[in-house]
Amino acid sequence: MLHKIMSIALLAALLFSLTLIAAAQNNPVVIMKTSKGDITIELNQAKAPISVKNFLAYVDAKFYDGTIFHRVIKEFMIQGGGLTPEFIEKNANPPIKNEAANGLKNLRGTIAMARGDDFNSATCQFYINHVNNGDLDQKYGVFGKVIKGLEVVDAIASVRTGIIKGYEDAPRETITILSIRRAEGN
Repeated sequence: MLHKIMSIALLAALLFSLTLIAAAQNNPVVIMKTSKGDITIELNQAKAPISVKNFLAYVDAKFYDGTIFHRVIKEFMIQGGGLTPEFIEKNANPPIKNEAANGLKNLRGTIAMARGDDFNSATCQFYINHVNNGDLDQKYGVFGKVIKGLEVVDAIASVRTGIIKGYEDAPRETITILSIRRAEGN
């Protein structure tokens, strides 16, 4: 009897694992090439469809190519995607609805939409959490997570910063997003 119960439990665990793998395979994956290395990000289409569609529209348009991480705060987050190396803001698409209530948490390595004071003002800028930032939950919409390259996030978060052209916490060395592309098969 114990053998039968163990077999059923093992089969259930296997089916659950296969379901998780299948769900993960349906999520788009992008590779962000930066001047500090590559970051691979899995996007959560099921829980953040608006943010993922928005982000991928910028990715597919190659909008992020040559933009910078302009705001870096160690033990907090790294933000980029909207400014040129000259700190000129790029023209973005209209703002999207904030998906902060989607249940995804601002945990270390997650990516979320940056925004202004208006709750629904996110356009192209995003940030990657360097640490767990529970205070940001329900305020900023998480839409994915780093699945490879967290050491690159750490390297970016560790650079010296200051005020550059009115931007606080700007890296003293330019950290460029060379490109963001969908991974093969996405």
